[in-house]
Amino acid sequence: MASERRSETRSAHQAASTPDGQAPWADLQVVVPTERDHTSVVALVECALVELTHEAVGAVFVSRQVGRSTRTQYVAADDVGEQFQKRHFDDRLGWHETTVPRRIVRDELIAQLTRSPSATAERPGEGAASKPDTFTVKPVRELRTP
Repeated sequence: MASERRSETRSAHQAASTPDGQAPWADLQVVVPTERDHTSVVALVECALVELTHEAVGAVFVSRQVGRSTRTQYVAADDVGEQFQKRHFDDRLGWHETTVPRRIVRDELIAQLTRSPSATAERPGEGAASKPDTFTVKPVRELRTP
């Protein structure tokens, strides 16, 4: 019963929030390195965490290097938004899942999104085949899982 009410509330909130039918979290995406200032990145992360708590969505950070990529997903583990499931995938090591507090998720996302260009710049021997790192918010049903 309670989950049905939450689902109805989420649907009503989504429909009411966007007159054009686009989900309120649909534009929460960033390519890293970003030109956003620190305050803007913090605001983006806070907005994403609110959406993760109130909608059936997850935050995804993908880091790519030639020959290797990692994917970290964050999904709310409770209705209060204080605990998140962190799913980390590494091409070489596979999947690892853990539950982490909101503060850790916030700090990790801010650190990932505010990395300096030199931290994501091409490394010797890595040509233009490297794609930029990305941060997006997606419906939970679209998240890749093991």
